[in-house]
Amino acid sequence: MLVGVLLLAVSFRTALAGYPPLLEIVRDDLGLSAGAAGLVQASAVVLMGIGSFAAPAVGVRLGWERGLAVSVAVLSAGSLVRIVPTLPALICGSVLVGWGIGTAGVLVTGVVKHHLEGRAGVVTGSYVVSMMIGASVTSVVAVPLAVGLGGWSFSLAVWAVPALLAVGAWWSVARWCPPGSNDRRGALPWRDGFARLAMCFMASTSVQFYGWLTWLAPYYQHLGWSPRRAALLQALWTFTQIPAALLVSAMAERRRRWVFWSSASLVCGLVGTVGALCWPLPPVVGPWAWAVLAAIGVGAGFPLGISVIAWRTPDGARAGAVGGLALGVGYLMAGTAPLLMGLLLDLTGGYRVPFGVLVLAGLTQALAILLIGDGPEPTRPTRPDRPARAG
Repeated sequence: MLVGVLLLAVSFRTALAGYPPLLEIVRDDLGLSAGAAGLVQASAVVLMGIGSFAAPAVGVRLGWERGLAVSVAVLSAGSLVRIVPTLPALICGSVLVGWGIGTAGVLVTGVVKHHLEGRAGVVTGSYVVSMMIGASVTSVVAVPLAVGLGGWSFSLAVWAVPALLAVGAWWSVARWCPPGSNDRRGALPWRDGFARLAMCFMASTSVQFYGWLTWLAPYYQHLGWSPRRAALLQALWTFTQIPAALLVSAMAERRRRWVFWSSASLVCGLVGTVGALCWPLPPVVGPWAWAVLAAIGVGAGFPLGISVIAWRTPDGARAGAVGGLALGVGYLMAGTAPLLMGLLLDLTGGYRVPFGVLVLAGLTQALAILLIGDGPEPTRPTRPDRPARAG
């Protein structure tokens, strides 16, 4: 089960991470404004929110495991659609990619809670690391693939292949699970106080992640860097999230100090954001230090949010429902970030105001951390008593 989750998770971010390094190339080829280019990524993130809302119903209808396979298959179909080098195909493919990612992300939460509850923090960090590995590789090879395959559209479409292979591997696990569920507790818990705070936390961290993901490379290209060098900076940003996601969530689970580790990672992210905004090219360390600090903030934020949901919910159905609300609203809020930043860039002609959106999101996340608090300790499954030996 764990191996299957990790294989699927590799494809959760490839379709998104492959677009930003090619963004300026796509703009030149199709004649797009910054706002239109941001709309492509924004449409994917908005549909991630809609898919998250729908995920509990999909889990009830198909079963969490089989629904996860269908979601990743839809994701791969979206990547294939983007092989057509036009703006409508880009947006249509992004819609399918976003729906698949959003649904799969919530269904994974239920699967982890149901099958791997004993180490939810470590498991969550592990599958987030798998997502980041896929995103890191994609960021590095996106431009070379566009050159080698003969166009940016082929570079975007090629990521359908590993997604389909992962679905095939996962299906060997999912087909042995029950085909559905009679548990109707998947309704979104709008009135639950913890669910609303988790929603606020996930919305803030998602705004920061997708804002950076979309505009980090274009920002430094605007400052005179080549597309290849800017793609390497984004790859460092993505790669640094790997140890942050795995280690911080594990330490938070082990030490029972969720507020401390959430706050520490957020401070790193805010320092990186403000540093890149106010002093983008410092001597010696250059922007690489800002990218590392910003990556720690967003890299640890997502698994910490998923982990606290797993710790504070009684079963997989409730975890999926709270996760559906938190991720759904979070992605809808985050979906506006790339578009809003692009529009602000068109209006102001600079990145100071667009990056202010990321700072505001960080301050909102700080408030959510304080209100959530450490709460009860994460639960661990108890070891059953051994039967007494006869005689």
